[in-house]
Amino acid sequence: MKIKISAEEKIKIQKGMIGLFFEDINYAADGGLYAEMLENRSFEFMKATGDAKDYQTEYDGSYAWNMYPAGAEGAARPVTGSPHSEENPHYMRLRAERAGEGIQNKAFEGIYLKKGMEYKLVFWARCVNFAGNFEAFVDKGGARYARVGVAASQGQKETYNHFRKYEAVMRAEEDVEKGSFVLALSEPGTVELDFVSLFPGDAVCGIFRRDLFDMLKELKPGFLRFPGGCIVEGNTLANRYRFKDSLKPVWARRNNWNRWAVHGNNEENRYESKYSHYNQTLGLGYYEYFLLCELIGARPLPVLNVGFACQYQSDEMVAVDSPAFQEFLQDALDLIEFANGEEGTPWGDVRARMGHKEPFGLSLLGVGNEQWQTERADFFERYEIFEKTIHGQDPHIRLIGSAGPDVTSERYDKAWEFYHAHGKQENFVYAVDEHYYVKPQWLYDHVDFYDNYPREVKVFSGEYAAHPASGFNKPQANTLEGALAEAAFLTGVERNADVVYLASYAPLFARLGYAQWSPDMIWFDGTACYGSPSYYVQKMYACNMGDAMLETRMDRDAAAQGIYYSVSCREKTGEVILKIVNSGDEPQEIDLELPEIWADKRRIQATILTGPEGDAHNSIQEPQKIAPYEEQLAGPDGIVLPPLSFVVLRIGNYPD
Repeated sequence: MKIKISAEEKIKIQKGMIGLFFEDINYAADGGLYAEMLENRSFEFMKATGDAKDYQTEYDGSYAWNMYPAGAEGAARPVTGSPHSEENPHYMRLRAERAGEGIQNKAFEGIYLKKGMEYKLVFWARCVNFAGNFEAFVDKGGARYARVGVAASQGQKETYNHFRKYEAVMRAEEDVEKGSFVLALSEPGTVELDFVSLFPGDAVCGIFRRDLFDMLKELKPGFLRFPGGCIVEGNTLANRYRFKDSLKPVWARRNNWNRWAVHGNNEENRYESKYSHYNQTLGLGYYEYFLLCELIGARPLPVLNVGFACQYQSDEMVAVDSPAFQEFLQDALDLIEFANGEEGTPWGDVRARMGHKEPFGLSLLGVGNEQWQTERADFFERYEIFEKTIHGQDPHIRLIGSAGPDVTSERYDKAWEFYHAHGKQENFVYAVDEHYYVKPQWLYDHVDFYDNYPREVKVFSGEYAAHPASGFNKPQANTLEGALAEAAFLTGVERNADVVYLASYAPLFARLGYAQWSPDMIWFDGTACYGSPSYYVQKMYACNMGDAMLETRMDRDAAAQGIYYSVSCREKTGEVILKIVNSGDEPQEIDLELPEIWADKRRIQATILTGPEGDAHNSIQEPQKIAPYEEQLAGPDGIVLPPLSFVVLRIGNYPD
């Protein structure tokens, strides 16, 4: 099988085409990338029961906390009255009847300590009747680890309501798994506690969990879409993601129950599950998001709520002629100013006070998530209003429109009719967001999906993934088969880079045992993480993007042979980059025919992703079972593609 590669450039590829999509699903934020180790640190958690369309919430401020030790004579209960934060009005009143009594936190599936690591403890306390020491440690089986004491008199200057801030460093003398955090009193007394927080010392900027952050950075993403996803909308507008709530001091960010908390509830579990207490502290807010983008080199792509709750669960909306709708428009303008405004502007000053004087350089903005037009839901009118309003303030912002939740329905067709009707209107829409969660075969069958798309309006493949299987807590659903189908589909995306400008897999993160959605790109527990085969496909693409596609020809029908490929070049270095999938069970041999002007390009660096069978997958125990390896090939002839493989070939002048 021969692939003839021309030196003629076909189409340009958008810089940073392959990116990431972050949504707080599967405990991706709290319990995930946000490195906070404790649950319900402000005693504000809500419990959600029922199902997605008929749910109830109730306050459960004691969740994740209980008295320590077993048999303690004292008591602890959430109260209100004179709170540390008006946004989070509850706090814990602890009465110790004996020395050593306190409260302990279960911390998801337990506290993990690494030997030699320091952990930063912060808490606020009001000493009602106590003048001893606070004692913090990790308990496991009665043994105490990483102990530290803080005198009640050592807190920072008290606030108007007499709360004091206490800080200490806990140092782990040895590894510990699945312990519990304890904050106890050295003698009997009564204290009131709020915002009890514990972070590992290696957290990036004191915010992001190090290993998960590193995995994102290694992807070299072109952009990062945030915060959703359905999180943007909420089950109702009351629990949508409000970006301004996330710009306050972390202890004053209003707790919000997560709309994914009711997914997993059913008749069998009496409409209550382990996810019922899934909440958002908003510790990973918009400032942290923009900072993360800066740190990993990704363009920010925030998504706006247009006055809709999630259309899957609710028909709630605010009317476009109502004063409430103006709040959504103003939020959009204020978000732009927060990201791009100079010091001296109201929201630019907020950003500067948070620690970033220079603007973040926001250029992309999504208008709605998976919104579609109905007789009642006037999304198209809302998009037009948002476009006019945003571009009236900043005409340089590039807007992303929504094509609805899938690419196989009437909703999708209607959306494209709308955007094409405005196709000649300059700067109306930068790209249209398409979503597809499909079986692997669908991706193989639709590698040519974008070949015949009109070119006037561009595409954002905003959420896609192959689903060999779906459901809760199924890391085994991230198979090699699914990843290869995604790689094959991306060859078609790349070949059509003149219409597809952006692409991102979804979802990004999943905590083992806490996942409402499978498959996912990166899986993790309390101490370790691993990339799925899909992660490595995304990495191989993002780290091997060219500047322009090249004309190619194969001497036979590639798809009929189970072969899918794309070829690009890097104009600065002259490298040729071939991405090729062998979806079959047998090896395939290919020859590359290069133009004479590239006669000196005879060395090839190969990155190969393959495995023993299609359903092979990675795990915590075998994180590298399916992982790429590298080889250097002598020349363009007789290249053997392993069965079930995705191969990236970089052709250039390389040293021996």
